[in-house]
Amino acid sequence: MSNKTITPYSEESYPPVPTRATRFWRNFVPWQALRFFILNLKIIRIVVGGHS
Repeated sequence: MSNKTITPYSEESYPPVPTRATRFWRNFVPWQALRFFILNLKIIRIVVGGHS
């Protein structure tokens, strides 16, 4: 048997905190707009390909 102690609410229980750069890119509207259009183009390709 293992005698490993599990402590509730330890540091490992919480999600990682995003870095400053990650927060910037998540809130940068031009980047979000670009990603939005790229995603829409991918979806359009799938839909058009399925209707051929």
